[in-house]
Amino acid sequence: MMDRSDRHFRFLMRILAPHARLYTEMITARALLHGDAARLLRFDAAERPVALQLGGSEPPELAAAARLGESAGYDEINLNVGCPSDRVQAACFGAALMLDAPRVADCVAAMRAAVAVPVTVKTRLGVDDHDSYEFVQGFLATVAAAGCDTFVVHARKAWLQGLSPKENREIPPLDYPRVHRLKRDFPALRIVINGGLTALDASVRQLEHVDGVMLGRAAYQQPWVVAELDRALFGGPERDTLARVLERFLPYVERELAAGSPLRSMTRHLLGLRTGQAGGRRWRRDLSELRDGYAGFARLREIAAQVDGASPMHTAVGASGAAAFAFG
Repeated sequence: MMDRSDRHFRFLMRILAPHARLYTEMITARALLHGDAARLLRFDAAERPVALQLGGSEPPELAAAARLGESAGYDEINLNVGCPSDRVQAACFGAALMLDAPRVADCVAAMRAAVAVPVTVKTRLGVDDHDSYEFVQGFLATVAAAGCDTFVVHARKAWLQGLSPKENREIPPLDYPRVHRLKRDFPALRIVINGGLTALDASVRQLEHVDGVMLGRAAYQQPWVVAELDRALFGGPERDTLARVLERFLPYVERELAAGSPLRSMTRHLLGLRTGQAGGRRWRRDLSELRDGYAGFARLREIAAQVDGASPMHTAVGASGAAAFAFG
């Protein structure tokens, strides 16, 4: 998620979901090769397993960027073939690449030759009028032949013109059965479903048909859903409390402040922790009013101290099952 899945939010997600595979924001291969790669690739070891999501369409550039990611310690390299933004289209990658499956296959082959960690692809069900089942089936077959065995499939097609990225996440209809059919037709592939998943029970039910689920905006807006999903699938101790989460997150904030990170770059990710809860409005107001630096951090500690540690802050939904899931 652009401007969402930064390293600070991923650290928070790791506290909430010890078993989830975390994904970075999409970073273009050229940004890594010609920019500050050390800054762009920085992450905390506690985030692992974490995947680096790349954008690009040139096999040599993607191979070089993948090597940088592997050297930085990432556990997976994911090629984004699903983003429909105008900026991404102008550079001829993202969802527009679905129209050129052989090029995607070449990109995957180049990255697989460059790194030992898994290379995966995130895609849509189609683009524009190229939205038949045969189209996406052929796309997967071509890319899988280049060595990709894991696909994260957003269960919508993308419109390259006429819809904003936000509208492309909402207007094209979801088609979960089509993703399920892909899994049936490609049983040897690992298929992870994405798109429109906001509730625990609905996410768990998907695992009857596919190998994993990925939550996006729902994880940002309702972080406790991710915690509940992790606990439902993998077990673990009693539900966490907001107080315990903050107890583990604040030392990270203090370390990052000392390293020069702005306080608000971290506290903005805490806003959703009381969505739908009593006191949520005051919580968001207090966090939004924090001053930067150590003065703001002192106030953050005061806010955290006022949280009732005995009250579970969670989305109360029951589920059972066992499968991997991802957040990105």
